[in-house]
Amino acid sequence: MFGFRYIKSAPSDYLMQVRDGEVVREGAGLAFFYFAPRSTLVSVPTTVNEVPFMLEEITRDFQSVTLQGQVSFRISDPKLISQQMNYALLPSGSYASDEPEKLPLRVLNAVKAQFRGMLQELDLKGLLQATEQLAHSARQRLSSAPAIRELGLQIIDLSILAVKPTPETARALEAPVRETILKEADDATYGRRNAAIEQERIVKENELRSELSVEQKKREVQENRIESERALLEKRQQVQAQEMAGKVKLEQQTAELVALEGENERREAETRAYGIRTMADALQGIDPRTLQALTMANASPEAMMALGFQNLADNAAKIGEFNFSPDLLRQLASKKA
Repeated sequence: MFGFRYIKSAPSDYLMQVRDGEVVREGAGLAFFYFAPRSTLVSVPTTVNEVPFMLEEITRDFQSVTLQGQVSFRISDPKLISQQMNYALLPSGSYASDEPEKLPLRVLNAVKAQFRGMLQELDLKGLLQATEQLAHSARQRLSSAPAIRELGLQIIDLSILAVKPTPETARALEAPVRETILKEADDATYGRRNAAIEQERIVKENELRSELSVEQKKREVQENRIESERALLEKRQQVQAQEMAGKVKLEQQTAELVALEGENERREAETRAYGIRTMADALQGIDPRTLQALTMANASPEAMMALGFQNLADNAAKIGEFNFSPDLLRQLASKKA
């Protein structure tokens, strides 16, 4: 109304009111009335902007790589950037030019310039192995770059999310590593096989050692058994020798006894023979009947009867007839029984 307007800025927006080329009011999150025909409003956002980027550059060894990352920045000096770029507002509240929208592109160009210079100092392998160091160096260089410092910008963070070489180069780089991994896998397999073979050898050695120990024990048992049998046999032989010695001694004693008995019998026979010869010498001139009578002096009745029958038999030719009574025969038979 009558050219007066009201504006209210966000706390993150730095608002300046310019009148006749002079800043008459400035600050963050201001709200005021102003006279539009004579005032120009400049609003500079101070929030953090995060801009992703993807760059394709050449390394020192002429290898093409693609860098993918993100840069975070904010406007730390609104008055300085307002002097370099047009952040004036239209009555509708939008910017009067498209320069605020081009600020991320300027930052990306500065990022690209920094990475181009850094990648020309690194080869591909060094780049792939030093991503964090590369991001840190790029962040420091970008913060001190004139294009960033003169615009009053502050680099909050710069990170590299991926570094990708060409597919052919990636396969070439992966080949040694892949071969190394395969070799390590083969070595691990061979190691397991060798360990299994070693364990099997140890088990077989233990089995053979156990079998040898068992055989030694068996041999010791067999030797002990043979030793026991030998000792028993020696004992038996000793007993048999003792028995044999006893039998020999007994036989010797028997032989001595037989010899003694023979000697005694011989002496007894000689004595009897001597007696008989003496008696024969004494009876040499005696009549046989007288001798017979002497012999039969103490004979029994039966012997006397037998002698009588013998005399009868001797004189049978002189005897015509001789009768025996049944009583005599019965008596002789009963006495014999």
